[in-house]
Amino acid sequence: MVKDRIVDGFENAPHRSLYNALGLTEEELNRPLIGIVSSYNEIVPGHMNLDKITEAVKIGVAMAGGTPIVFPAIAVCDGIAMGHEGMKYSLVTRDLIADSTEAMVKAHGFDGLVMIPNCDKNVPGLLMAAARLNLPTIFVSGGPMLAGHVDGHKTSLSSMFEAVGAYSAGKMTAEKLREYEMKACPSCGSCSGMYTANSMNCLTEVMGMGLRGNGTIPAAYSARIDLAKRAGMQVMELVRKNIRARDIMTKEAIYNALTADMALGCSTNSMLHLPAIANECDVEFSLPLVNEISERTPNLCHLAPAGPTYMEDLNEAGGVYAVLKELAKKNLITADVMTCTGKTMAENIESVQNLNTSVIRDIDNPYSQTGGIAVLFGNVAENGCVVKRSAVAPEMLVHRGPARVFNSEEECIKVIYAGGIKSGDVVVIRYEGPAGGPGMREMLSPTSAIAGAGLDKEVALITDGRFSGATRGAAIGHVSPEAANGGTIAYIHEGDMISINIPEHTIHLEVSDEELEERRKTDTLKTNDNLSGYLKRYSKMVSSADKGAIINIK
Repeated sequence: MVKDRIVDGFENAPHRSLYNALGLTEEELNRPLIGIVSSYNEIVPGHMNLDKITEAVKIGVAMAGGTPIVFPAIAVCDGIAMGHEGMKYSLVTRDLIADSTEAMVKAHGFDGLVMIPNCDKNVPGLLMAAARLNLPTIFVSGGPMLAGHVDGHKTSLSSMFEAVGAYSAGKMTAEKLREYEMKACPSCGSCSGMYTANSMNCLTEVMGMGLRGNGTIPAAYSARIDLAKRAGMQVMELVRKNIRARDIMTKEAIYNALTADMALGCSTNSMLHLPAIANECDVEFSLPLVNEISERTPNLCHLAPAGPTYMEDLNEAGGVYAVLKELAKKNLITADVMTCTGKTMAENIESVQNLNTSVIRDIDNPYSQTGGIAVLFGNVAENGCVVKRSAVAPEMLVHRGPARVFNSEEECIKVIYAGGIKSGDVVVIRYEGPAGGPGMREMLSPTSAIAGAGLDKEVALITDGRFSGATRGAAIGHVSPEAANGGTIAYIHEGDMISINIPEHTIHLEVSDEELEERRKTDTLKTNDNLSGYLKRYSKMVSSADKGAIINIK
């Protein structure tokens, strides 16, 4: 076992004395040491219940003959960070989480790991760490929030942001806005739609790193505690059988995740996180591959914000495994891959049934024959940009309009709230990319304001930043190269015509090559001269979005 090099032998007597200082018994030191990475804190609603999950995991590990030892991981709430400087510190935490977890595990010699994330960056950050460390590892998340209820309809965080847009447009009273405020987010857990946190927790199941229900069992359900105990017990089986993270996180497993992403209609942020995870696993991942898989994968789910169903509905319909069972009917996934159950995915889903075909469409009756995400290419984004196709109204799949250009989210949101965006416009928000932001802020406030004003079927938005999974409409993000690196988006002028064709995967600035070349010579790029601390280092080291906004180390 890994811990033997730290615990055994006379030369390790000093180490044992420090374990004694922790109150660990000789019997505990003779068992496998299981690191439990808990993202518990009291500021993120999706993490406020992780103390209970952590205690349940500890019980499971101990019942199965291991010694559980807890250490923390940080977490940022994207919703609370939204729309201000705090959002610059969201995506950047993914790498802090991976790096700090790597440091703690390497320093202390654990034999296995249980990762307890829940919200947006913790799941991919800990998956990245799991790949690096390559120990027997299992994930158990905190689970999704229950949907709220207003006027007989289910609601979520995206409903709340859109309510703000409706209020600012004079379409909602202050009293109704207050009602949404009090009812939209009724429990602990990750926000209740198919946003980034739930997308990544579902994909953790698909990759075989979490037990069934990890992505869908609501946080408030007692079944979540049961799941945590079983995860604690199961990690001991992985240790005994020496099944390691990269035995599970193979090329086939990651491509399965990309396929399920298309069927589920996951957040566009998965197009940042899956490449970053693949990079840690030495698996090739490119944006053209996304379109290749999307073109052959039917979209089976329209969860909020794309439709009226929520994570609790997906759970009752059979969860992620039921989606995989539908995909397996047409051999769209590789089912003979190993999972953390110690069985193959084929064995895991053998007896699973789709219990509600209005939540999970039958493979022969999909919402569309193509997947939930599309990557567009053209002179606006030579290296690609990303849109959640399943959340775009049919009339906006093809659009042409004049550019309204803003050099920050703050500039844009003021104009939207003032009623300055008109039907047909293409809103361009630039200098919000991984390096230029820095931190690649989510643009939920502008997109929700547009939707709340009733313009989501009439206005497109493109940015080198990114969008929340709660975004709906023709919101196109991850434009690469970004403005700060001299991408074409930096040279778009007010009023330029932009044409978008999502079915054909194209986005084009209707300006001649000669005019663009002249603009490159005369237009001045915006710089970030006042950065300090972590953001300054991050901006100098981060890759472009099409590479997953990873930290460049070569």
